Amino acid sequence: MQNRIEKYWQGEAARYSENIWKEMNGFKKAAWQTLINEYLPQGQSLKILDIGTGPGFFAMILSEMGHRVTAIDCADKMLEEAKFNTQKAGFQVEFYKMDSHALTFPDNTFDVLVCRNLTWILQDPWKAYREWHRILKPEGRLLVFDANWNLRFHDAKMQKMYEEDQERAKLLGIRKNDHVDPEECDSIAKELFFSKILRPQWDAEALLNIGFRRLWIDTNVSERIWDEEEKILNRSTPMFLICGEK
Repeated sequence: MQNRIEKYWQGEAARYSENIWKEMNGFKKAAWQTLINEYLPQGQSLKILDIGTGPGFFAMILSEMGHRVTAIDCADKMLEEAKFNTQKAGFQVEFYKMDSHALTFPDNTFDVLVCRNLTWILQDPWKAYREWHRILKPEGRLLVFDANWNLRFHDAKMQKMYEEDQERAKLLGIRKNDHVDPEECDSIAKELFFSKILRPQWDAEALLNIGFRRLWIDTNVSERIWDEEEKILNRSTPMFLICGEK
């Protein structure tokens, strides 16, 4: 499955890269920086790992905030786009190809770990979260941004809400920015662990069991970081935030 996932995201790299420049040049850059900053220690340059960087959006906005950023991804083409984008923006970021379930960093390496729309695709969240806890420094923080994107495949109520969202968007003339290969994306998603689990409830219990001392959870940050079309298209799957402190 991991090889299949990596192959799939190779094909998404160019499209995702185009999208993040829209974010960099719009309101989202400042919106994300403000949101993230609320959960970071203030007045210092932090050593941050961007997990599943994709084309490098978080790597760029965190660098602009004055932090020292390392970024990983499992797809070569995503890393190529991320390197190009960060260099274009004038930032120095360390990039590594790495599986987020098996990190090669020493214990207690980073002040902060961040990821956006990455955890839904984890094959073994327990293993990944243990690894992430391991490489965080004491009192370091993990920031997870994600949504119940694929719960609808296993929940009839969620599927109905999703279909209503798409119909409303269609009536309003809003076009969904779909995946390059939506059939393959859906096929992969149906088999993934988090496609059958209501979140962030599961994550909260898991992170506490793994050893995180404190958690902050916001079940809907969509109003702060999505544009109006995204709010309509994804009304039934709001983006949540989980912040865990080691």
